[in-house]
Amino acid sequence: MARDDVHVAFAQAAAALDGIELAPQTFDWLGEQGHVGLERVAKARRDATLVAPVTAALDALSVICARLGGDVSVLRASRENLLLAVDLVHAPTRTLIEVDAPAHFTSFRLATLELYPADFAAGFDLEQYKEHCRSWSSRTDGLDRSLAAKAFGFGGGPRERAYHDALKDLATAAMGHPPLLRFAAVDGDGDAAYRRNRDRMLALRDS
Repeated sequence: MARDDVHVAFAQAAAALDGIELAPQTFDWLGEQGHVGLERVAKARRDATLVAPVTAALDALSVICARLGGDVSVLRASRENLLLAVDLVHAPTRTLIEVDAPAHFTSFRLATLELYPADFAAGFDLEQYKEHCRSWSSRTDGLDRSLAAKAFGFGGGPRERAYHDALKDLATAAMGHPPLLRFAAVDGDGDAAYRRNRDRMLALRDS
């Protein structure tokens, strides 16, 4: 199964087995500008409740971006209207969901996870994700290394992917959503990933 089809199979299983409707979605605070765009959009909201959580997310993401070798000046010059799609969203609960194929488990992703704030409320098993990264990095660190990635340069695809995953994790709660849910599909099988996590999805549906 192609990498981009994993979340499609997950959504199809959710609908067929349990009547749970999931669909991709974009948000104005999640785009090509990364944490620079997050800050811009949050300030424009003029919502005092966002100040503390967004500031904490920005502090962590600034460190993560630097650790991955990202160029903040490139983020600032990026397009404000080019948004990053979230794999799936459960609209009734405003819950964002990502289904992660092997390419998401790299040493770069491990580096981001280890820089999360101590009080980060993960919607997934953080330690299990770190272990997946350790197990898969020797096979996945080289994926997409032949491609250029904006703000991360030539061969920066894996680092950009890790940064975007961290952006989604940290920005989601900061912008008032429930913690982003992640489901590992290290076998590349989205249907199987849904079936392994069916209890969690049913709990979400019935919440």
